Amino acid sequence: MSTTFILLQILSVFFCNFCLFPYYCNALHASRITHLPGFNGSLPFYLETGYVTVNEESGAELFYYFVESERNPSDDPLILFLVGGPYCSGFSGLALDVGPLGFMVKAYDGTLPTLTSNPFSWTQISSIIFLDWPVGTGFSFSPSIVDYHTDEVKSAKQIYKFLIKWLLDHPSFQSNPFYVAGDSYGGKMAPLSALEIADGNENFRQPFVNLKGYLVGNPVTSDRIDISSQPPHAYGLGIISDELLKGTVEEWHRCKQDSNNYTYNVPTSVPHHLNLIRRGYRALIYSGDHDLDIPFIGTLKWVRSLNFSIVENWRSWRAGGQVAGYTILFSNNLTFATVKGGSHTAPNNMPLQCFVMFERWISHKSL
Repeated sequence: MSTTFILLQILSVFFCNFCLFPYYCNALHASRITHLPGFNGSLPFYLETGYVTVNEESGAELFYYFVESERNPSDDPLILFLVGGPYCSGFSGLALDVGPLGFMVKAYDGTLPTLTSNPFSWTQISSIIFLDWPVGTGFSFSPSIVDYHTDEVKSAKQIYKFLIKWLLDHPSFQSNPFYVAGDSYGGKMAPLSALEIADGNENFRQPFVNLKGYLVGNPVTSDRIDISSQPPHAYGLGIISDELLKGTVEEWHRCKQDSNNYTYNVPTSVPHHLNLIRRGYRALIYSGDHDLDIPFIGTLKWVRSLNFSIVENWRSWRAGGQVAGYTILFSNNLTFATVKGGSHTAPNNMPLQCFVMFERWISHKSL
């Protein structure tokens, strides 16, 4: 049994200690968390957890983790971060990806695993909401079985509804620059959700969301694009031979998918990317270059298919005095970047490089 699994069980009790029977929780019920088992002392950042009702008739609620920026929460960007899956908890982003926590990795010896601070957390310069979506993920729930059957279009609308209600309950963040972020399958839902937000703004829905753009890492786009690029990428890395390059590469899943309850009814997210970028929203699309699940060569191919003109040609970018990857800048504020040595969730195994990339882009600097 892994230390991560043990600690997740402990945290599940701790995070929900304010609501042991979630069916009876009220909408927008939130609590501040100041201590965590396995972390020495009080948390050095502001952590809030809570529920937001997204279906008033059935009582469906989405659970979230919110971390305030450690720099200047009144002015720093606010980010809604969608992890992969679907059905992967936002806790993955909080403690295993870009959040302020990490695990001290060691063989399990029966003692409580140790939590540490992540020195490259994106919450150093931005406030982030990590969301359990859709219903049935993490602590998100519904008294009605109907809410456990959903699809991509419904999920995007539900995510937007969550955001609207969250902002109404946190009015001090309504004027902050807002971005939707996601990695893996969350990278497909990020542009879908951002488009829902943009449409809501144009239809004068309140509150107005100060949407500035979106960023996605190793994003799922469509089976045709993602899967077809796996064999040539594996061949380019020297993993398969000439003879096997007519074969197939099995899919890799970080989380188990509930295909019986979730319908994939958006064949490709490319039109959603094009729609957002044409409207003037900033976009950062990055890929760990050692990911065989969503290879960067497939991602770069569809990025180029958008036919935006090149502003800055393909070049290396640096972090910590070393080449950290390669980047190309297109018109309409579209940036594509690779992270050298990056895995399927690049911030997990290349935290310094991804933090430098994020800090430069979110500050409107060149990589």
